[in-house]
Amino acid sequence: MSAGTGRRRSTGRPLSHAASRPVPAGSRSGAGNRPAAARPGRRTPRPAPRATTARRPLFTGRAVLLVGLVLLLALTLAGPVRQWLEGRAELAGLAAEGTALDARIADLQAELERQADPAWTARQARERLAYVLPGDRLVVVVDGEAAEGDAGTLPDVPDTAQPWYDELLGSVAEADDAGAGAGE
Repeated sequence: MSAGTGRRRSTGRPLSHAASRPVPAGSRSGAGNRPAAARPGRRTPRPAPRATTARRPLFTGRAVLLVGLVLLLALTLAGPVRQWLEGRAELAGLAAEGTALDARIADLQAELERQADPAWTARQARERLAYVLPGDRLVVVVDGEAAEGDAGTLPDVPDTAQPWYDELLGSVAEADDAGAGAGE
């Protein structure tokens, strides 16, 4: 126990209520502080209520400042980051388009080389345009029925005695007669 710092507990720490009060000289006998020397029948003094520690605020000024700086930084960087992401997406799209165009170029180059072959040109002329070479036989399927004959020949059309305009006038006269007969 040291007299300069006040009374101490057996643990060596100063008492919280005794440290701030001065001890009058001569009042300390030392016998009253010992537990064995306590007077019988006297209640032990209640421990002084501890001063509740001051609650720390939930948000300190530094925390608010830090959050504000983080938000400011996030807002500042949001625009450039968005532009960077859009640029990357555009680059990826352009790269994909370039790859597709390269494939299209390769296909067109192969088709150009294929069309340069005279055998391919002759085969396409036969298939698409029904061209035949001299000495070939042409068979044209019309309405699912095979028509045979020499290439370039048409079946004989029955010869009509009247010219086309007489047939036209005759069909108009027949229609007029049929309309007059139905109306009566």
